[in-house]
Amino acid sequence: MGAAMRRIQTGNALSAFGLGFTVPYLYVYVAQVRDLGATTAGVVLAVFAMAALVALPFTGRVIDRRGPLPVLIGAAVLASVGAASMGLSANVPTVVLSAALLGAGTAVMQPALATMIVWCSDSSTRTRAFAMQFFLQNLGLGIGGLIGGHIVDESRPGSFTLLFGIEAVMFLVLAGIVLTVRLPRSLALQEARPANTEAKARGGMRAVFGHRAMVQLCVLGFVLFFACYGQFESGLAAYGTEAAGIQPATLGTALAANTAVIVVAQFVVLKFVERRSRTRVIAAVGLIWAVAWVTAGYAGLGHGSQAMATAAFISAYGMFGLGEAMLSPTVAPLVADLAPEAMVGQYNSAFALVKQLALAVGPAVGGPMGAALHGPYIVTFVLFSLGISVLALRLGRQLTPVQDKPSLASRSLVVAQHKPSAQLEAAA
Repeated sequence: MGAAMRRIQTGNALSAFGLGFTVPYLYVYVAQVRDLGATTAGVVLAVFAMAALVALPFTGRVIDRRGPLPVLIGAAVLASVGAASMGLSANVPTVVLSAALLGAGTAVMQPALATMIVWCSDSSTRTRAFAMQFFLQNLGLGIGGLIGGHIVDESRPGSFTLLFGIEAVMFLVLAGIVLTVRLPRSLALQEARPANTEAKARGGMRAVFGHRAMVQLCVLGFVLFFACYGQFESGLAAYGTEAAGIQPATLGTALAANTAVIVVAQFVVLKFVERRSRTRVIAAVGLIWAVAWVTAGYAGLGHGSQAMATAAFISAYGMFGLGEAMLSPTVAPLVADLAPEAMVGQYNSAFALVKQLALAVGPAVGGPMGAALHGPYIVTFVLFSLGISVLALRLGRQLTPVQDKPSLASRSLVVAQHKPSAQLEAAA
């Protein structure tokens, strides 16, 4: 990685570390520590998601016109203000406003960071760059959550104020780090923008969703996030406690196993993934997740011992982690490779919007099903996982060979570089 990429990835890891401090405890903080009730806590979580859905449609065009640097800095400052005010809030209006600021800021950071990674990479290095981003995000979230869990004390609101204060500082650190970044395409902050004004003028969500391959990728992305990430802390957790008799502490162990598999497997999997068809890798993830759902089904619907049910449930989370490690070097780089040069920000924002929508709908659908309709819940998400494989293979037909398998481009480059010398040797 170059100096710019190293700084971007460092800032990304530190902001994830800050998020890990507070995200697992937001519900408890609002409902119990501030004594505002479960209803208010639910509203806060909904506002957190809705703020992202409101901000993201406008984010991409701003990134493409002004560059990702000022957008990322503004989003980081906004998120920092939201985190700091959340830690000091003690009534409903201020808690809801803080959630809106924090949700919008953290959502806008995603496409801005992704665009910066695209600008600092090419087709031969992009796969590893996004794999590194995902690895550092999970590592930061895991370490932050672990440390935060040892700091929080429900009887001391000040302990939560400290957590939100640390999160606010981490966002400011991110802003400070990226201020030092010199993107390869720009010599100064105010010049960090694409030069293709004609393509930029035709930009907008209408142009993004007029791209057939991108539409198929967005549909695939929605199913991916709906069937996995949208279930971790809602439907799958409810199913585990209600059907499988999993203790709440074991849910934390399962999430830790998921993170551990990602951290351990990421770069081992990368060597397998980067030389293969992206869409076939995604199709393989669908099959792995189908097995994971069947394993979770055995935990709740089988007739084994409680120890076997617990082991099966934790194993399912581990298999989800393996699939996530395979997706990180495939999906995000594919979004970048489909985007025209002047619309990278809009493509990244559109995909982030689809992801956020899936994360909002997933718990609303999966939560009640996982708690009450145990058999139908498992069958539904086994079918969704198999649908991922079908959608991925269909997407492969819309892609060029290089888009689907970037290693072909590097092979062509090697041939082109060596061909003249081979001709000279033949002439000699």
